[in-house]
Amino acid sequence: MIIDTVVKESFCVIGLQGSTDDGEGFVQRLWAEANARFGEVSHLALRDGDGCPVGVWGAMSDFSMSFAPWEEGFSRGLYLAGVECAGDALPPEGWTKWSIPGFEYLRVKCDGSDVFSAMLAHLEENGLSLAGAVQDFTCPKTGESFMLFPVGRLIPNKVAN
Repeated sequence: MIIDTVVKESFCVIGLQGSTDDGEGFVQRLWAEANARFGEVSHLALRDGDGCPVGVWGAMSDFSMSFAPWEEGFSRGLYLAGVECAGDALPPEGWTKWSIPGFEYLRVKCDGSDVFSAMLAHLEENGLSLAGAVQDFTCPKTGESFMLFPVGRLIPNKVAN
């Protein structure tokens, strides 16, 4: 398992929102619907120089929307299946926009092993704790999927009056 550190400033995702209250398999159902309806938001996706979306996110938050880790042993929370967008993008009807705070993350590629449990053990072994909810990221250009474990919340720049 290769772990690297990345810093991601606050960013926005437009997607379809669900929660663990929606029952088993809700994440897969959200992705099936989001993929089927992607044409509704594709024009809002941030794109790289080649015109490829910069990121597809399985964004997570606790129920208070403070972007804390899922509750009750990581079994209860909110999930947003979506695409990274500009901060001023407006979600179409039926879609939701989240503004995710900036964090320093430990990023690990999803390789079929139990990445989540292995990373929780790694954090504990290294005296680290989660500073927020874990995020899933897929690079549209390569198709590679990663889990991002926040270990430090970034302090937003303050604007002088």
